Amino acid sequence: MRVLVVTAVPVERDAVTRAFGGAEERVAVPGGELHRCGAFDVLAGGAGPAAAAAATAFALASAAAAPASPPYGLVVSAGIGGAFTPVTPLGSLVVADGIVAADLGAETAEGFLPVTALGFGRDRFTPPPALVREVAAATGAATGPVLTVSTVTGSAERAGALLAAHPGALAEAMEGFGVAEAAARADVPVLEVRAVSNAVGPRDRDAWRIGDALAALTDAFGATAAVLAGRNSHEDLEG
Repeated sequence: MRVLVVTAVPVERDAVTRAFGGAEERVAVPGGELHRCGAFDVLAGGAGPAAAAAATAFALASAAAAPASPPYGLVVSAGIGGAFTPVTPLGSLVVADGIVAADLGAETAEGFLPVTALGFGRDRFTPPPALVREVAAATGAATGPVLTVSTVTGSAERAGALLAAHPGALAEAMEGFGVAEAAARADVPVLEVRAVSNAVGPRDRDAWRIGDALAALTDAFGATAAVLAGRNSHEDLEG
């Protein structure tokens, strides 16, 4: 089973490919370059949900147009992110059991309304539960909702508002929902794996642990590859 991994920036992409000893091959696709590591194609698709969705869609379409290659059986949104709770300390891992568009909707006098309350689209994707459990067990990750935001949280007030709207959320990042939207339209299951680099809230760059988070991301993909070994298609991901 081929796996497409989409990160935001090259340093995250390279952290993933290090799990496999580095890229074996580089393949140009519209808008980017796949770093191929055996069954894993890793792409730095850009920051934010729009860039992530576009990059993922182009990569999936390019694969579909190459009938000689097996189709992707899984798409993974991966990278570093911020954590909400002590359950996810710096350097730890989170596997999303829900990928949530936290700020897609409308502000009203009564507060924020998600896009679903407006009667449009969806604001959550659910990765395969069995796969989430297995990857979390293999990597030592916590599981819970991961919020996708277009603006990174920079205050305690905003962090509190997000948690009030999404109880149990463990982390926030900027790409997961965009990746999931593109994967869903191609009928491919999605997973989101985040390594915690900072706390959600007031920005304190001195407290960030980006190096630790990237090292954790590398370790996570070594373990995730072992979980996926032997699965031949996305029908195998539930069991």
